[in-house]
Amino acid sequence: MLAPGNACLAEGPGVGIRHFTLHDGAEFTARARESKDLHHPWLFPPDNVTAYTAYAGRLIEDPTKAGFLVCEKDGGGIAGFININNIVEGAFLCGALGYGAFAHAAGRGLMTEGLRLVLDHAFTVLGLHRLEINVQPGNAASIALARRCGFRLEGFSPAFLFIDGAWRDHQRWALTADMPR
Repeated sequence: MLAPGNACLAEGPGVGIRHFTLHDGAEFTARARESKDLHHPWLFPPDNVTAYTAYAGRLIEDPTKAGFLVCEKDGGGIAGFININNIVEGAFLCGALGYGAFAHAAGRGLMTEGLRLVLDHAFTVLGLHRLEINVQPGNAASIALARRCGFRLEGFSPAFLFIDGAWRDHQRWALTADMPR
């Protein structure tokens, strides 16, 4: 659903993508609480308004981040989120993607459509050349989404990120602007 004054940046048949706003806190955190079982042990999005305000504030204010909400066009609200973190300009022109679907939208193809819209935005509007996704090897749904959107497996990073109280191994997937999607 569109937040007041926040139009979609791009639309597909079922979803649109738009930037985070502070007004999205109540809906986002309610969806995050409903999705705890889906997200655990991979992901821990903010589930209260105070945490959301800090999280969204970083995505809104930090030029090395770009946050996108995937919103259902039929009025179903926020289906998920996709963030580009660690955006580096200059000769690198790269960013690291993180994403999550909410439980009511999981398995319906909405995140595939949303990620494709974000990729188009990142490679055109943002002018990035490369995007990476780091995924825990057991996260089959996230790996399947990366594959559907044309990412290639490039490597394995042991003890890469501290998640849920431990350093977790990750697979590194990447896509460049010139690769087919």
